[in-house]
Amino acid sequence: MENIVMIGQLLLGLSILIGLHEMGHMLAAKFFGMRVEKFSIGFPPKIVGFKSGETEYSLGAIPLGGFVKISGMIDESLDMDQMGAEPQPWEFRAKPAWQRLIVMMGGIIVNVVLGIIIFVFLTYRYGDTYIPREEVVEHGIVALEYGQQIGLKTGDKILKVNGREYDRFNDVARGADVILGEGSYYTVERNGEILDIPIPSDLLEIFTDKNTADQFITIRMPFKVGEVVKGSNADKAGLQAGDRIVAVNGKQFTYFDEFAEMLSGQSGGEVQFTVQRGETPATQQGVENQVMVEDQNASTVQLTAQVDEEGRVGFYPEPLLDVRREQFGAVESLGKGTEKAFESVWLNIRGFGKIFSGDVNVSKSVKGPIGIREIYGGTWDWTRFWTITGLLSMWLAFVNFLPIPALDGGHVMFLTYEMVSGSKPSDKFLEVAQKAGMILIFAIMGLVLFNDIFNLFV
Repeated sequence: MENIVMIGQLLLGLSILIGLHEMGHMLAAKFFGMRVEKFSIGFPPKIVGFKSGETEYSLGAIPLGGFVKISGMIDESLDMDQMGAEPQPWEFRAKPAWQRLIVMMGGIIVNVVLGIIIFVFLTYRYGDTYIPREEVVEHGIVALEYGQQIGLKTGDKILKVNGREYDRFNDVARGADVILGEGSYYTVERNGEILDIPIPSDLLEIFTDKNTADQFITIRMPFKVGEVVKGSNADKAGLQAGDRIVAVNGKQFTYFDEFAEMLSGQSGGEVQFTVQRGETPATQQGVENQVMVEDQNASTVQLTAQVDEEGRVGFYPEPLLDVRREQFGAVESLGKGTEKAFESVWLNIRGFGKIFSGDVNVSKSVKGPIGIREIYGGTWDWTRFWTITGLLSMWLAFVNFLPIPALDGGHVMFLTYEMVSGSKPSDKFLEVAQKAGMILIFAIMGLVLFNDIFNLFV
C-alpha cells in the first residue's frame, strides 16, 4: 500500500509540474499566433488523447516529461522536413526573436510562479513552527548514530554554529551552514566545558540517504503521556493522557531518551512506573527538580506495565518544550513565501556544488523518479505533498534554464545570441545542437534511473 501511495503522489506531482510547464509554452505560443500541433504530458506511446482546434492533446505512457510541438520549431521531434519549406506566418521561426524568447521562457516562468504560490500558501496556512535556541541550550541534544560519529554526545548543549548564535533548533539540526557549509563546526557545552566539534563536509549524504536521514540529532525532551493506544500495555496498566512518568522501577529521570533507554533494558518484562497525575507540576524550575515538584492538586500513583520486545508500552509522548508558532498575514506570507521558494533553489545549487567538488558521493545524493517517490513518502500528507511539489517546481525551473541544447535554456541561449548579434544560427546548427542535447539529457536520465535502482538494493 505504501508503494501505491508513493507512486500516486509522484505521478500527481509530476503531472502538475509538467502539465503546467508545457502549458506555459503552449499559451505563450498561441498568444503570439503560433500554431501548436501537439501538447502531451508524458512521452509516447500515447495512452489517450483528443484533438481540439489545431492542437492534439494527449497523455503518454512514460511519465518522465512532456512536450509541446510548435509549428516551425526545431525541437525533440526533429521534424526537419517542415523546416525545408518557406516559413509560414503561424510558425515559430516566422515570429520576432523576442516573441520566440517569451515562448521558450513560458514554462520556466510558470514553474517559478507555481513554486512561489505554493510556498506563499503554505506560509499563510501553517505559519512557522519552531523550537527556540533557549530550549536547546537548556535541555541539550540527543546524539543519534551519525551525531555520535562526528563527535557529539547526548546532553551536549549546542551554543553556536560557526561561532555565531542561532535562532532555532532546526538551524543546528538541518541548517544550511551545517549541511552545506565548508569548515563548519559546533560550539557545545559538555559537563561545564566548552568544546568545538568539527562538522564533516560530507554530512549532506546523511540527509539524502533514506536509511540515515533520521539518525543525526534531536532535542532532549521532557515529556508527559500523550495519546494512549487503546488495548496497549500502557492502557492495560492504567496510564492516562496527561500523566507524568517520573521514575521507572524507582529510578528517576528527566528526558524521554532516558525513559526509552530504561524500557529497552526491560524488554519483555514488567516495570513499575511512578506517575504524577492531576494538575501540571510546577515546571521550569530547573532540569534537576522540575519533574518531581508537585502542586497541591497533583497526586502520585504507582503503575505496573508490561514492556514489549521492542521496548515499548504503547503511548505517544507529548513534548514539554516551548514550541513557538508564528502566523503571517497575506502580505507577510507573500514576502516570506517568495523568499523560501528562491532559497530552496540556492540550497540545491550549493548542494550540487558539493557534489561537483567531490565532498559528497553523487550516487547517494542525486535522486531520480524512484528516489523522489520515496521523498514523497508512503502516507498521503497534503502539506508534505505540496511542500515537495513546490521544491520540485522551483528546481525544474532552474534546471530548464541551464544553457543546454534541448532544454529551454538552450533555446534561450541561441535566441539571446540572435537578438544581440542580429544573426540567427543556421537550421543545421540548431538541429545538430538539439541532437547533442538530447543525447546528453537521455544519458543523464539513464544514469539517474540506474542510480535509483541501484540504491533500492543497497
